[in-house]
Amino acid sequence: MSQWAMVIDLDRCVGCHACAIACRAEWKVPVGEGYRRNWVKRLGPARTPHGMAFTFYPGLCNHCDTPVCTTVCPVDPEKREFKDPKTGKKTAIFIRATYKHPFTGVVLIDKERCIGCGACVEACPYGARYLNEELDEPKADKCTFCFERVTRGEEPACVKTCLARARIFGDLSDPNSEVSRLVKKAKRMITKEVNIGPNVYWVGQEKDLYLLMQQAPKERTWENV
Repeated sequence: MSQWAMVIDLDRCVGCHACAIACRAEWKVPVGEGYRRNWVKRLGPARTPHGMAFTFYPGLCNHCDTPVCTTVCPVDPEKREFKDPKTGKKTAIFIRATYKHPFTGVVLIDKERCIGCGACVEACPYGARYLNEELDEPKADKCTFCFERVTRGEEPACVKTCLARARIFGDLSDPNSEVSRLVKKAKRMITKEVNIGPNVYWVGQEKDLYLLMQQAPKERTWENV
C-alpha cells in the first residue's frame, strides 16, 4: 500500500496564507470561524531552549496511520470496492462514512453517507475537521490531500500555490520520492501523548520545531478510541 504524505519546510514558509486561500477556493470552504481545511498559524516570537524563535504553523489533516476519526463514526459499516490509482488493483473493505483509503492511505469522507453528527470532528486531536453547517444537511469536511486532483496527475492545490515551495507532497512508500528522502533525513511529526501516526512532517531549525511541537495534542478528546 502507498502512503501519501506531505513535508512542510518551516525555513521556506513565509506565512503568506496562499495555501489556505487556494484550498478554500478549490473546495468552496465557507467563510466563518472554524471553517477550514488548511490553515497558517503564527508562532512566536518566543524564547526556546535553542534561542528566540518565530515561525508559522501551516496545518492540515495528518492522514494518520490509525485515525481515531474513523473509529468513532456511528454509521454502519458498508463493504466498498476500491481501485489502486497506480496499478488498477482492486480490493474490498468495510468502511464507515469516514475511512482510510486502502491504496493511498488518505483519510476521506463519504459525503453521501455522512450524517453530520460531528463525532469525527470532536474526536480529531488535531482540530483538522469541521462540520459544514452551511449546507442543507450538515456534513463533516477536511483536507483530502486533494485526492481528485492527485489521481488526475496534478499537485494538491496548496502545494501548487505555495510561492516559496515550502510544501512537498508525494508517496512515502516510494524510497525515491522527495518526501521519503526528506522524512528519512530530518522528520518531525506533531505528536506527543497522542501518537496515531500522522503523515504530515515538518523540517526546519530546531528552535522553530520546538515552537511547533507546542501545538501537539496532549490527550485524545474521546475516551473510547
